Amino acid sequence: MRSSVPSRSVTRRVSRAVSSGAVIALVATVSACATTAPPGSRPATASGVAADHGRVIQVVAAENFWGSIATQLGGSHAHVTSIISNPDTDPHSYEPTAADARTVTGAQYVIVNGIGYDAWADKLLGTNPGSGRSELKVGDLVGVQPGGNPHRWYSPDNVHQVIEKITADYKRIDPADAAYFDLQKQTFETRTLARYDQLVADIRAKYAGTPIGASESIVTPLAEGLGLRMMTPETFLDAMSEGTDPTAADKATIDQQIKSKQIKVYVYNSQNSTPDVVAQVKLARSEGIPVTTVTETLAPVGATFEQWQTAQLQGIEQALHQATGK
Repeated sequence: MRSSVPSRSVTRRVSRAVSSGAVIALVATVSACATTAPPGSRPATASGVAADHGRVIQVVAAENFWGSIATQLGGSHAHVTSIISNPDTDPHSYEPTAADARTVTGAQYVIVNGIGYDAWADKLLGTNPGSGRSELKVGDLVGVQPGGNPHRWYSPDNVHQVIEKITADYKRIDPADAAYFDLQKQTFETRTLARYDQLVADIRAKYAGTPIGASESIVTPLAEGLGLRMMTPETFLDAMSEGTDPTAADKATIDQQIKSKQIKVYVYNSQNSTPDVVAQVKLARSEGIPVTTVTETLAPVGATFEQWQTAQLQGIEQALHQATGK
């Protein structure tokens, strides 16, 4: 997925799917340790109550963009472990480890993206049915069916839907701390996400309808949320996201869009810079079209969801301003 690798296609073709047998073996290996709390959690008694008498929900998020949100909504009453936390890891082709299996087995609440994005996580969940844990599949929540665009963390509306659901689930799992979770949600939405929400609103108000190009389908939900008009063929966007080869016709269409200035801005995923994308970025810059970047997972390391998204929105806003003069 990284720019140093020519394409994700080879990696994904070799290792995208994790066999059910392999995952079952992982969980069988670690099942004896299923009660072990993830590192960094507060000490708990046999009843699941933390030593300071405040319950701590053990949460696992398949990806750190959802994990960051879950962490901030849970505060001191949730310990969140994100399986995908390294920007150099491709979530599509990730292979879970024994530690991942142990963590999921001991979780009370698990958040996965779904829509085929993290099928390996579904297999981990499937090896431990009837555990009593709660599970959130974002795709199911927002009504996106398999085969649809899985990049729902780039949809501002979907992000707020997830916030509502996580808070509701926390309150159901730990009703004694319901008021605390309500306050966490209020603070997160009115303060923490204030700049993010304002940028979304400002860009939509000022630049709605502006035609843009993109390197892959990760940009599509964001473009929809911002009211921007995506010109790049969907078949090209999907091919790049899935690690397959785009057609010559699609590449020619994009080159023509750039040369004829049919797009005002080009947005690309810098964590998936294939030779085709590099060529398009170079062509856009040579034609005077502003180029800005997004990434698939949190970047830089240690950034929160809102820091990451706000920085990217600011880059898009600046590129649109440069292109349109507005």
